[in-house]
Amino acid sequence: MNILIHPTYFPNIAHFVALAQAKNVTLELGDNYVKQTYRNRTYIYGANGKLLLNIPVVFSQKNRKKYKDVKIFNTEKWQLQHWKSLESAYRTSPFFEFYEDELKPLFFEDTELLLDFNLKCFDVICECLQLDIETSKTTSFKKAVVDKTDLRYLVNAKNETPKNFDSYTQVFDDKHGFIPNLSILDLLFNEGPNALNYLESQTITPR
Repeated sequence: MNILIHPTYFPNIAHFVALAQAKNVTLELGDNYVKQTYRNRTYIYGANGKLLLNIPVVFSQKNRKKYKDVKIFNTEKWQLQHWKSLESAYRTSPFFEFYEDELKPLFFEDTELLLDFNLKCFDVICECLQLDIETSKTTSFKKAVVDKTDLRYLVNAKNETPKNFDSYTQVFDDKHGFIPNLSILDLLFNEGPNALNYLESQTITPR
């Protein structure tokens, strides 16, 4: 399968199910930025259930801006907050400490552009998963594509299609049950080296 997909902030499991099973991956870099998408947000499993981590950006809806040009609002100490949230949620998970050294630097160095930061996160996660994929990048936006499976709809956080993924053990599932399709970090911290096998065993149905 050849896929076209958006780079997002620590992509959710649906993204990585598609990535793990794709032959060729093209990352969409030519689109306009849109609010309330996974471009600048991800969800983890906190002590009180599903928890949003949101990257603050410098953006005005009045003036259209390309995703690749959107800047992170680094005046807010969002990175420290996100890292503390991850520690609180996953410090007791089986594999947090196993991946901590690879992930922690992402939260202690400023990156100016949102897309650049998301691509850094993407590369680190692929290393942690030992997922070796070749990616190409778009140079212009095309609404319709014919030579790839268009999975760009997965970026939409508001109208998310339910994903029937198999359950795995989560830190707080005794309190709130299994929560599907969280950030890839949830799977990584809970399943560790088995995460890639899990991704390869799941199915996603393109629209």
